[in-house]
Amino acid sequence: MVDDAARNLRRERRRGRTGEAGSETSRRPDYRSLKNPFLPQPIFSADQVAAIHDTALHVLEQLGVKVLLPEARAILARAGALVDEDSQMVRIGRDIVAAALGSAPKSIRVHAGDRARDLTLELGSMTFLAGSGAPNVTDLEHGRRPGTLAAFEDLIRLVQHFDVLHMLGPCIEPQDIDNRFRHYAVSRAQLTLSDKLPFVFARGTPQVEDGFEMLRLARGLSEDEIRSGAHCYTVINTNSPRQLDIPMAQGIIDFAKAGQVLIITPFCLAGAMAPITVAGALTLQHAEALAGLTLAQIVRPGAPVVYGSFSSNVDMKSGAPAFGTPEHVKATLGAGQLARFTGLPWRSGGGSAANISDAQAAHETQFALWGSVLAGATVCIHAAGWLEGGLSVSFEKLITDIEALQTIAELCAATPGDEAAIGFEAIAEVQPGGHFFSTGHTMARYRTAFYEPLVADWSNFGNWTQAGSRTATERATGIWKRLLADFRPPACAAATSGVLDEFIARRTEEGGAAPVS
Repeated sequence: MVDDAARNLRRERRRGRTGEAGSETSRRPDYRSLKNPFLPQPIFSADQVAAIHDTALHVLEQLGVKVLLPEARAILARAGALVDEDSQMVRIGRDIVAAALGSAPKSIRVHAGDRARDLTLELGSMTFLAGSGAPNVTDLEHGRRPGTLAAFEDLIRLVQHFDVLHMLGPCIEPQDIDNRFRHYAVSRAQLTLSDKLPFVFARGTPQVEDGFEMLRLARGLSEDEIRSGAHCYTVINTNSPRQLDIPMAQGIIDFAKAGQVLIITPFCLAGAMAPITVAGALTLQHAEALAGLTLAQIVRPGAPVVYGSFSSNVDMKSGAPAFGTPEHVKATLGAGQLARFTGLPWRSGGGSAANISDAQAAHETQFALWGSVLAGATVCIHAAGWLEGGLSVSFEKLITDIEALQTIAELCAATPGDEAAIGFEAIAEVQPGGHFFSTGHTMARYRTAFYEPLVADWSNFGNWTQAGSRTATERATGIWKRLLADFRPPACAAATSGVLDEFIARRTEEGGAAPVS
């Protein structure tokens, strides 16, 4: 009887499906706007957090930061920083930093192409991004290869499909496009294939201005409208230890002036570009992040800035970066404490050092993910698909990582605990030794009660074997291929191709814009 009832329920559930894992169901969870339900977990005492902050300020005012861009040094000097032009070192007083932290917004509203996808970046909110910035792409059918525009476009299509990925990003570098024109292709793909918040490269003012103009054209905004709200973002990486290079400093200035979001992120690997201790690495990271945030606020008080953290450790035998390690998780938890100390929204980083989508990759990515969740990160970049410490993005791993992200998203939803959910009548209805498959309580809820897996296979060993004994990674291949075959861009995004193509043709004829270094 139990087996018969279970089989009947399975048949009923399949009626709402297309017969493949990852298909549409009658269940419609909302993953677009997530609030973190977990209390932030500390690793330092309040006194230790204050000491790290104080030491970071001491680093800035006594040791300083090397700033390679003359314009940035001049801006900091006018605000009262001590600048040595010969060494390019800038020492920033703690009063200047305090003023910057006071003007930086604690909540940032960002506008997507579809306003239903607008986001609020603040402590307590939670957004996920796919792996970004990789030179290579990989999948089971074609193997590991340099990034291409076609692969980049396919990754944007997959990111658009999954609501649990909230913002777009530079997943891979399309190396088949000349770097004078690459930013046009990347912006066009984002703006014509997706209605989510786009990324704009900070590789010199000409490329930034091109990105802003393409965004303005695609959204139908005036110059004033695009500067009165946040419509895109970029990531600024310092060159640890204690250096801000020319394109990154220029990016801070350009985005701050335009009122667009800056995610200012030092990349501190303990034992290599930072002290070997977690506290030491975080102290350096905090100092560098504060330096970038300060420059942005001097340029435009109130400029939308996100405190960035991406600290982990290296393998001390080889020097290779490691992710998802205990030290990575601890650094993320500590970064969360420092971000809350400032009150700013903040970014963490996920990822894996594994070379293929395997058990190591899943283990490292999920520990990094949980570190971000338990640290209260506002934005988690590299949450899906990232391999080799950022050298590649995997189509299959993007799919299997989505399963983990959607599981986290499910935990954000309220769990009913009212009288109906407690279900005394259902308990009373079933006699000892019976089952709940056919109770009214179950029948009223079974279609939407549980999370429907995307790639996980819950069949028994016999059925799994008969179906081909496919691993999760192999099943993921079928899922991403099906999603790409069925993909249709949002109508509002597809409609922008004409005006963007006209702009790209004109700028290409003019020679494009080479990246600044």
